[in-house]
Amino acid sequence: MNYEYGLVLIGGSAGSLHVIMEMLKKIDFSLNFPVVIVVHRKPYSTSVLPVLLQQFTEIEVIEIEDKTDLLPNKIYIAPADYHLLFEDTKSVSLDSSEKMNYSRPSIDVTFRSAAEIFGLNLAAVLLSGANSDGVEGLKYVKINGGRVWIQNPETAEVDYMPRMALGQVEYDLVFNPDELAELLRNLKIERDK
Repeated sequence: MNYEYGLVLIGGSAGSLHVIMEMLKKIDFSLNFPVVIVVHRKPYSTSVLPVLLQQFTEIEVIEIEDKTDLLPNKIYIAPADYHLLFEDTKSVSLDSSEKMNYSRPSIDVTFRSAAEIFGLNLAAVLLSGANSDGVEGLKYVKINGGRVWIQNPETAEVDYMPRMALGQVEYDLVFNPDELAELLRNLKIERDK
């Protein structure tokens, strides 16, 4: 399996930021793949999120712009009010088409786009949230051979999103928030082999 341009994609909504911050605090190793985070944000929110998340990690946190190139050992944040699409394994684009599941960026849109490009080399992670955005995208990730990790709803601040996913999606793993950084470490080791 070719992991040269692998990707970890994390989607979340209400209650997910705490999980992401805790994960970043525990990443004390370099990543040989990029991590892209898609969280629901207010349409005109300022770009404070990357600055906030940067406080918890030594890894560079970058808000994505149109045509951003993805590099290993970087954390990328989807900007407010744009869908994030993958052009190839190294480049992304932004799209302002209609909202999906009342959201832009939509986790479904990004998961589906990434699944088409990365296939087996994608790990898609769904966190806490109050709607079902991400569920259809996870199905597509699985159909294309990617890995599906879902936060244990019992540990979610808002359990609707992970609970919906568990009921509808074939998944590889249900995890607790304090396990997420170690899962990334193990994925790194696996990809180093």
